[in-house]
Amino acid sequence: MQTKNTESVPVAGGADVVRVRHAVRKAAVDLGFSLVEQTKVVTAASELARNMVDYGGGGIVTIDALEDGGRKGLRLIFEDQGPGIADVQQALRDGFTSGTGMGLGLGGARRLSNEFDIRSAPGEGTRVAITRWKGIV
Repeated sequence: MQTKNTESVPVAGGADVVRVRHAVRKAAVDLGFSLVEQTKVVTAASELARNMVDYGGGGIVTIDALEDGGRKGLRLIFEDQGPGIADVQQALRDGFTSGTGMGLGLGGARRLSNEFDIRSAPGEGTRVAITRWKGIV
C-alpha cells in the first residue's frame, strides 16, 4: 500500500469540524469517489471530528490518499490527548453516550467505513483510524 498524499487538519472547535468535512470531501472527489462514497466518508469524518471536540479536547486529523494495487482509498486518522475511553466496546454500541448526543458517532463511523480501528485508554487519549475504499459501497 502506498500513501499518495497526506494532509493534516488541527481540530479545536466547531469551525475545524467544518474544515475537516471540506478537506475529506475534496480528497474523496480527487480520488473519484461516487457521491454515495463521498457522503459516507464525510459523515464518518464529521462524527469523529465532533467527538474529538466534544470529548477529547480537540486533536489532529490526518488525511491520507491511498493506492493499493490499483485500488484507491482514503485513510483518516483522528488523534486526541483527551481523557480516553474507559470501555471501548460499550462506546461502540448504538445508544451509548457519555454526553448529550444520540450515541451513534463511533458505531456509525464504523458502519460507514470499510476498515475501522480504535485505540484508547483512560488518561492516554484516543486514536481512531478509518479507511474507505473506492468502489466498495
